[in-house]
Amino acid sequence: MIYSLMFLIETFFINWQLILVFYCIAILYSSVGFGGGSSYLAVLALTGIAYSQIRATSLLCNIVVVFSNILFFQKEKLIDWKKITPLVLSSVPLAFFGGFLKINQVFFFIILGITLLIAAITMWFSEKSIISKKQHNKVNIYKNASYGGGIGFISGIVGIGGGIFLAPLLHLSNWDSSKKIAATASVFILVNSIAGLFGQYFNTNFIIDWKLTSTLLITVAIGGQIGKRMSNKLLTPIQLKKATAILIAFVAIKILWNYI
Repeated sequence: MIYSLMFLIETFFINWQLILVFYCIAILYSSVGFGGGSSYLAVLALTGIAYSQIRATSLLCNIVVVFSNILFFQKEKLIDWKKITPLVLSSVPLAFFGGFLKINQVFFFIILGITLLIAAITMWFSEKSIISKKQHNKVNIYKNASYGGGIGFISGIVGIGGGIFLAPLLHLSNWDSSKKIAATASVFILVNSIAGLFGQYFNTNFIIDWKLTSTLLITVAIGGQIGKRMSNKLLTPIQLKKATAILIAFVAIKILWNYI
């Protein structure tokens, strides 16, 4: 116990800047009901950490933060499991497959850069996504399955939950109210993160620094709980989206510049 505690303290002092950034991301994102996976990826991509570790670390942090969101949404009865099922059933196997794929470092960073750039553009122009709509379209199983499968596959490859892509699509298709879409995105993020992580685990290239990762997991767990209790008092969803979009776009351009 004491030995483990000393390891955590040592890791904190060596990586205190990274830990502080993750702590802030967890607070900000959980305060408006999101996980923050794209921002974790963006930050890790700038640290020099082995690319084979970036995906797993990001997904684990995603799981920790978004799990408490799901408990809250379930308590408020905002999760429509019947509508979510087609999204999840198609996304999970493809997220697993995406995580299982062996990819080299250059390909990973190119895909990551493109994905982050698309995510930044999506976030910047998704102002209307927080507006509730009175009329909602009926469930289209095939459309939901295609959304889930496509986003799940990309999510598994790069190491995100996919909510950043799913939520705007659901808003554009008038899928449901903003609160229910946020709840759906949280469930989608959780199951895709778990599936992608399992896929990576069975990949022979899987490697993770548990000393650093465990410290980051504790950090985002604390930050996530604080952010949840400060819901919407720090930044509005729109302000958070704008600020995050700028950060992610900067990182995406930097990555693409280095690897293309």
